[in-house]
Amino acid sequence: MTDRSSSNNKNRSKKNRGYILVAEDDKIYANIYLNRLFKEGFEVKIAENGKETIEAVRKRIPDLILLDMIMPVKDGFWVLKELKADPQLKNIKVIALSNLSFDEDAEKIKGIGLTEYIVKSNLSIDKLITKINSYF
Repeated sequence: MTDRSSSNNKNRSKKNRGYILVAEDDKIYANIYLNRLFKEGFEVKIAENGKETIEAVRKRIPDLILLDMIMPVKDGFWVLKELKADPQLKNIKVIALSNLSFDEDAEKIKGIGLTEYIVKSNLSIDKLITKINSYF
């Protein structure tokens, strides 16, 4: 797991706006999210699979999770079920990210209570940041 906190940056331009857990196994996407969210003033942790994601959430509850739906070890669908089954975790805001269309995943995620579902290839980092900012 990778951590980046705005609190250890002496030259930060924005105060810590919240803690975001990024569950993403693609290192390129993970680094893009990490660097941009850090620049926006968020504290960020990266989890590379579903198991790491749940472990990180149990250590510290994030304000928001960016959740890749297709990951190794345990996937995003498993993570959502684990979160929603736990009374302390079920209200965490979750933005699901996938390269699959919503239609392909709709049956699996029906009723799980996502905050939002985004197809990665349809969204720029700037639009993602705008969506994230709307929750803070």
